[in-house]
Amino acid sequence: MPVIPDTFIAPPCHDEIAILYQDEYLLLIAKPAGLLSLSGKKPQNLDSVHHRLVKLFPGCTLVHRLDFGTSGLMVVARTKAINAALCQQFSQRAVTKVYSALLCGHADDDEGVIDAAIAKDPALFPLMSICATHGKPARSGYRVVERFYHELENGTSLPLTRVQLTPETGRTHQLRIHCQLLGHPIWGCDLYGGRLLPGTERTPRMMLHASELHFVHPVSQQRIETRHASPF
Repeated sequence: MPVIPDTFIAPPCHDEIAILYQDEYLLLIAKPAGLLSLSGKKPQNLDSVHHRLVKLFPGCTLVHRLDFGTSGLMVVARTKAINAALCQQFSQRAVTKVYSALLCGHADDDEGVIDAAIAKDPALFPLMSICATHGKPARSGYRVVERFYHELENGTSLPLTRVQLTPETGRTHQLRIHCQLLGHPIWGCDLYGGRLLPGTERTPRMMLHASELHFVHPVSQQRIETRHASPF
């Protein structure tokens, strides 16, 4: 089966990275939507969170990533030792991540857990797939905040559900594909059905935002609880 090449070229991102906290060990930042976390192989995809930050903080490295279309909180290590310590917290699932999202349609249940393994499939690149046989375990909790209607420019009334998402694991595209599996893709998600409803084709961004990040500072051992309000 042929491997699909990566043809994605990121459009220019003119929004700035907000540095919310910094010390000699780490940074807490808010990434804008439409910015890569790491630079791509293509010269056109050089601009990224890491590319920008390493100019200001030489030696800094990313501990985790957010998808190109996702905005919100990230923690960045300023030394290799801090990176290793923070990565350990992520791998041990000691880090709490909370996302805000707008889902297409009105979700039936007020809360629930989506438990569905996710696998890579080179033939489907860049999509991930739900696969109980070859996938890695993936769990996401969700809680409905509100159900409402959004009036589009064409006069269409779009039903939306504002949810709080809490991934227990950190698989690629986990929240996006889990919401699609729920039957309510994230509004504006081009890969998993978030632009299929009439009037959603020109949605300016994916409505997914990393709104909370809780972890233990590797040096001070203080519990860091960061919140960043959703822009939508």
